[in-house]
Amino acid sequence: MAMTAAGTRPQRARGRGHLAAKSLGGRTRLAELFQEGAAKIRLPETFDHSMEAVIINTAGGLTGGDRMDWSVVAGPGTRIDVTTQACEKIYKASAGTAEVLTSIKIGAGARVDWLPQETILFDRASLSRALTVELDGTAEFLAVEAILLGRKAMGEAMEQGLFRDRWRIRRGERLVHAEELCLDGDVAALTAKAAVLSGQVAFATLLYVGPQAEAYLGRIRPLLETHMGGASHWGEKLVVRLAAADGFALRKILIPIISTLRNGAPVPKVWNL
Repeated sequence: MAMTAAGTRPQRARGRGHLAAKSLGGRTRLAELFQEGAAKIRLPETFDHSMEAVIINTAGGLTGGDRMDWSVVAGPGTRIDVTTQACEKIYKASAGTAEVLTSIKIGAGARVDWLPQETILFDRASLSRALTVELDGTAEFLAVEAILLGRKAMGEAMEQGLFRDRWRIRRGERLVHAEELCLDGDVAALTAKAAVLSGQVAFATLLYVGPQAEAYLGRIRPLLETHMGGASHWGEKLVVRLAAADGFALRKILIPIISTLRNGAPVPKVWNL
């Protein structure tokens, strides 16, 4: 007897990727690599001491009920740049919520730059994600997360839906940064409020934790003068918030800020304007 469409259980994407690096001969080398399901990790050749990791969701996007787990371990003295092959697309959810969980551990004297490309939320998307980072007291960490509420150039907008984002960053076992973002229900009305995004549909958060936080602040603020955004520093932490009319406008300001926080190094090659 044929199964009716109503009785068909939707297929869900699952993926788990793990990368660990060690220092060997003055260069960052692969120590462990695991990938399962829709999660893939590629390691392009680099020409310095660092490692670049490109994480890929072969499902081509996420919808309700999908789940991706990523973990990165940077051993002492290593340097890892982690990015994505493309923007992550979160499609309309017929049921359930997509989950993306990321765990990063950074050893003594190591640095990790977490540089995924933008996450695009389509109308009625439902996404919950969490970023958990543990740094040694001598380590450095840079994180960039950019969100597009639809693709304005395509006439798309996120009117309704859910987006939750949870960050917990610890340095030397001390909590140095925690934040919770929740856009739920009538997202268009909420983000139109002046205290939220004032109608902008592209926004980003950048976080740097390390000894250069105060020095970076003076170089970042001039880049923000004509844009909707701000930068704050305290202790060994720097936070930058940005908002723009669309993804292209956001990238034009986001890329020079990222480069500044990377001491002049460009964004990964997979980032293309």
